[in-house]
Amino acid sequence: MGGLTALAVVVVAYTVVSSKLDRWWISGPMVFVAAGTILGPAVLNVLPLAVTDEVVLTVTELTLALLLFSDASTVRLREVEGDAGLPSRLLFVGLPLTIVAGALVAHLVFPEIPWAAAALIATILAPTDTALGLAVVTNRLVPTRIRRALNVESGLNDGIATPFVTLFIAVLAAEEGAGDRAWGLEALKEIGLALVAALVVGYLGGKLLAFAKDRAWTSPVSEQIAILALALLAYEGSVAIGGNGFVAAFAGGMLFGAVTKRGFAEPGRFTETLGLAATFLVWAVSGALFLGELFAHGLSARPVVYAILSVTVIRMVPVALSLIGTRLRPVTVGFMGWFGPRGLASVVFTLLAWQELEHAAGGGLLLQTAAWTILLSVLLHGLSASPFATRYGAYAATLANAPEQAPSSRPRIRLRDLGGRHHPEDRPDREPA
Repeated sequence: MGGLTALAVVVVAYTVVSSKLDRWWISGPMVFVAAGTILGPAVLNVLPLAVTDEVVLTVTELTLALLLFSDASTVRLREVEGDAGLPSRLLFVGLPLTIVAGALVAHLVFPEIPWAAAALIATILAPTDTALGLAVVTNRLVPTRIRRALNVESGLNDGIATPFVTLFIAVLAAEEGAGDRAWGLEALKEIGLALVAALVVGYLGGKLLAFAKDRAWTSPVSEQIAILALALLAYEGSVAIGGNGFVAAFAGGMLFGAVTKRGFAEPGRFTETLGLAATFLVWAVSGALFLGELFAHGLSARPVVYAILSVTVIRMVPVALSLIGTRLRPVTVGFMGWFGPRGLASVVFTLLAWQELEHAAGGGLLLQTAAWTILLSVLLHGLSASPFATRYGAYAATLANAPEQAPSSRPRIRLRDLGGRHHPEDRPDREPA
């Protein structure tokens, strides 16, 4: 049986029992990382992939681009600014502090690598992904305000981190003599061209689609296809002119959502679902590639130490600092700090960095560290999401007139996993379009 055939069998098997597995605290990423590991070079070798495969990189990049566009197009900016600023604190205070803390710790753990490499490791591992802890944002026992803050943070922080990943890769490439020495100008050019592509595709494309819909020129199916095409065009169009495709997809999605007033939320589900299906492949690829690389290099203590610190103090301390003054209970602050799982964006950023910096100083450590952190997060956050959410929700229910229970709009749950959708206590709350 070929590798892709075997993987297709795993997809079918998972989709028919996803709810059952979720009751056992087994998430989709856990299933497909395990499948990729077994099918990959480290075990059966029926998926003979390599980190430098162009096809692998293309698939992972397009998957992230689709989800960036989809997430950004459905975020309501006016709501992000409200609600006592919890999402804003996590994104604009917690995220930068996480990057700074991660860079400092990386420099201490790996003193031989340059500061740019330490900052790159920290930035790659800063974005969060609700797919690894979906029960947290779908469990109605958890206060709506807390679920919504974590959901919005996860939807936006990968797009915000993208320009910094681009910047630090450019710095390292310049230091190694593999890139433009004027790395600052090169990074700004990539981001600037990406914004141009986002403006053309997101704003003008949104205007055009809304214009056509108002005149009944479109159908529900054509609207779904149009949104998918715009997401791909934002990414590929930016790359074609020398811009950063991820920045373009993220900014293009925000502009599309703003100009259409979120009127295409339902047709946009098609793009979101397609992105979800592609994440199955990406998680399997990460298992096949990362475990293979870890086995090839043997067990190294320092990447494991950093991975443990990354999923704990490097995330939790900045979150605690960002929430000072909110009057949230310490248990709530700890709960929000713990649920910062590293997911799809970290996988894609790692592969992208490895493609650019395979022979750079610290390149091997970067790959090993990111691999250990992602795999550790898949396991720990996947297993702890449901029981921790239930226990915390029971605690929060005893808090009367507490900031945790302040009124808040219900979170729009993004399709990042198939689990957590069929339990009575875990039904997703969807915002109106």
